[in-house]
Amino acid sequence: MREQQESDAATFAFDVPSDVQAIESAVADLVERCRAAAFDGPRLTFNFRVGVTEALANAILYGNRGDARIPVRVELSLETTRVVVRVRDQGNGFNPDAVPDPTLECNLERPGGRGVFLLRKLMDEVRYNDRGNEVQLVLIWARAPRSQQ
Repeated sequence: MREQQESDAATFAFDVPSDVQAIESAVADLVERCRAAAFDGPRLTFNFRVGVTEALANAILYGNRGDARIPVRVELSLETTRVVVRVRDQGNGFNPDAVPDPTLECNLERPGGRGVFLLRKLMDEVRYNDRGNEVQLVLIWARAPRSQQ
């Protein structure tokens, strides 16, 4: 993983190879950066971890088609009351609004669409760029009280 710390001390960016084996360590690194900045709790442990894992898996498997030579770009911004993660692949993108609702009876046995659905349920905000090759995930919460730091 190559890392680049942006000018703002609370913003980090790095590349992840398009290899599903790289997901776990990338997510662990992001979680530790959040904890170091006093963002912690069940939403970090579950929502954040699962959401970012899903976004990375989609970028690696569908965006970059598992080509380990093509990196996925990850950016983490630790703001006052929210954590923002951007995951960008180098694929052609997709239209997230065209993904069928996997909870409708006609789609229950149909493959696909569950990842986008899951992201929308776990995160406070999910936004895609116009091309559909970058997702922005937002969790909103206050930092841990100083006594817990």
